[in-house]
Amino acid sequence: MNKEKEEKIIIERPPVVVIMGHIDHGKSTLLDYIRKTNIVEKEVGGITQNISAYEVVHKDADSGKENKITFIDTPGHESFSKMRERGCQIADIAVLIVSAEDGVKPQTIEAWKTIVENKIPCIVAINKIDKENTNIEKTKTELAENEIYLENYGGKIPFVEISAKIGTGIDDLLSLINIMTEMENFTGDKNENASGFVLEANLDSKRGIQAILVIKNGTLKKGMIVVIEDSFCSTNIMENFKGIAINEAIFSSPIRLVGFCKMPQIGAEFKSFINKKDAGKYIEKWKKEKNLSIYDVSKENIDKNKKIIPIILKADISGSIEAIEKEIKKIENENAEFKIIQKGVGPISESDIKTISGGENILVIAFNVKIDKSAIELAEKRGIIISFFDIIYKMTEWLEIEMENRRPKIETIETTGNAKILKVFSHTKERQIVGGKVIKGRIILEKIVKIMRRDFEIGRGKIINLEKAKTKVKEVEEGIEFGMMIESKIEIVEGDIIESFNITQK
Repeated sequence: MNKEKEEKIIIERPPVVVIMGHIDHGKSTLLDYIRKTNIVEKEVGGITQNISAYEVVHKDADSGKENKITFIDTPGHESFSKMRERGCQIADIAVLIVSAEDGVKPQTIEAWKTIVENKIPCIVAINKIDKENTNIEKTKTELAENEIYLENYGGKIPFVEISAKIGTGIDDLLSLINIMTEMENFTGDKNENASGFVLEANLDSKRGIQAILVIKNGTLKKGMIVVIEDSFCSTNIMENFKGIAINEAIFSSPIRLVGFCKMPQIGAEFKSFINKKDAGKYIEKWKKEKNLSIYDVSKENIDKNKKIIPIILKADISGSIEAIEKEIKKIENENAEFKIIQKGVGPISESDIKTISGGENILVIAFNVKIDKSAIELAEKRGIIISFFDIIYKMTEWLEIEMENRRPKIETIETTGNAKILKVFSHTKERQIVGGKVIKGRIILEKIVKIMRRDFEIGRGKIINLEKAKTKVKEVEEGIEFGMMIESKIEIVEGDIIESFNITQK
């Protein structure tokens, strides 16, 4: 049945909530506390999947009703800047966290501007009320001075006083989120094909390109096709926020999809389709709108044999990024290609480094920018090397060397000599003494050789002794007879051919 013709099933959907605020004001602590105490189907030992979105269930103290909430984390992903550019949103509700110790800081104001620009309902959480030197009233005054007007303080923005460290007020915050959800009346249609946004994307060395998506409407089922601009992926490998394989996901759920044909754009909208034909039409339309060449999804004409070398790029201005991207495209190789998986203007921050999992072989480039102290410490801890440049051509020369070092090497086997076995003198379990004559090239001591019989390789061995006219030698030339001791489990017989070779990488 065509889903577009199915009857609409409009129901309430859980909210997607983002927590924002100045660094060190307790954002991570709050997220950790909520996750540890309210996680869905809590596992022994805590959460093993470290992804940027997760679901919790909060039980209302008065009604006893259980409400699901999806939280998303944004550091290092530039998700909100991407959404501002596209005029869309991932979050339904924002929680602006402010330290009662430090008050309003520059990033507090920047976060508030982002919330206002995206027209997201907001709750203010005044944190660290357990500390001795807090000043809650001063914090409220500073908020008002920056046009953040709380309830009973000249405005209508709801607020709650909390301690993310010990849990004071966290239950009140979650209850307030549920109340706001009821007031905003977030709904979705179960019968629609799923749509939503890309939260993060990365290249896994074993599984390929994968992305974390947040579904904002509809249902996503196994076998469907997900399209993000001109990137697509089947839902054959679909996981929930804990990394467990699932066959179906509904709105407000964070999921991981594995197997995209190219790196999806972070913050971009995704659509889903039942068949490749419809997915291809959507990509064709998108390409035309972007004045790009038509891409045929049904042919899957992505070169899957090329190795992707991922790059995280930070630069001083957008113009530098554009220039660097242009130079990177010039560095071509038939076996590998560079792919910028994350880029941005400004210094390398701790959140940039957090996006890199341990063991990921990613190039981190800083062009005309510095690195935050906290980022240096984290990078050293994780063994991440950051390369700094202030001249584009020097960076290009370095990238060309990196391409040569990182590209897959093609092994070629070159035959350097052939010898025919004329006599087998003795043999043990793994060693044999034989006599022969070099037909072509030369035979060299301590080389690994192929043992050929009727033009087929039947095994390999190693020459451990080589003699010519009863004198030990290191090699025997063409046309010369020899005696040798060869180490091999293969029993050599008269008439076999010993083939010497070199393996080279190109």
